[in-house]
Amino acid sequence: MALKDLLVYVDDTEAALVRLHLAIYLAGRHGSHLTVLYVPELSPDQVQELSTAELGLVSAEQLDQLNRRLEASVDRAAAPLKLALQALDKARDPTIEWRFVKGSASVAAQHARYVDLSILGHEVDGKSVGHSFSEQLLSIAGRPVLFIPTVGSFSTLGRHIVVAWNSSEPAVRAVNAALALIERADRTTVLAVNPADFIGRYNAPPIEWLVEHLRRHGAHADVVELEHIPARSIGDALQAEARALGGDLVVAGAFGHPKVWEKLLGGVTRDLLARMTLPILMSL
Repeated sequence: MALKDLLVYVDDTEAALVRLHLAIYLAGRHGSHLTVLYVPELSPDQVQELSTAELGLVSAEQLDQLNRRLEASVDRAAAPLKLALQALDKARDPTIEWRFVKGSASVAAQHARYVDLSILGHEVDGKSVGHSFSEQLLSIAGRPVLFIPTVGSFSTLGRHIVVAWNSSEPAVRAVNAALALIERADRTTVLAVNPADFIGRYNAPPIEWLVEHLRRHGAHADVVELEHIPARSIGDALQAEARALGGDLVVAGAFGHPKVWEKLLGGVTRDLLARMTLPILMSL
């Protein structure tokens, strides 16, 4: 499936500008339409002030003044993003749409269902798209999600893709979701950690079969194997090897029980997201 419709979720943080640049870069490589989704959120103090006013504890005139003041605050927060988008828009190749939606960040899941891929930040203590929200969007959007670290800078995205492979259903779904990216990548490395374990567990064919499959899709693919990695270190080992190989995007399955949120993401998945140093594409 070609990537014809992308969405990037932005907020009023500096990390959002990094996501925006990467999203425009990716849209340009794939000739995609890009939707920039901004959902302004009030601070806890502003929410409390508005709730108190709406209870009728202030006059209608004071409530009107408060609403206008809050709207002005939202406009000021969005201004840097709009200016950045306008500057980038002058020399753009893809079609870029600015979508300003009032409400809460949870509406992003609905918008994500109407595109091929969503690009999202991942923050442990994020103001808008925090640790739990970004993971929950992955679980409910029904579409693949590309997580961008909130720390660090990235000049390319999807030129050298590293596929974390263990022949499981989540890994298969992630590879399938990333095929359009893999087909256009300069290089794809299939990275297998402790392959003897999963080959024996699943009675899986040789890893080279996946490499050949990707090559039939036009990928320039090879394989790297890591042995004797402790289970608690797999996430860190994957990212360290991906960086050493020069990868700029990791493709990984999201593991765990599909019905219970607390158990939705397995240990390796949580380690990857909690300590991510490279963009990671996941799909449920």
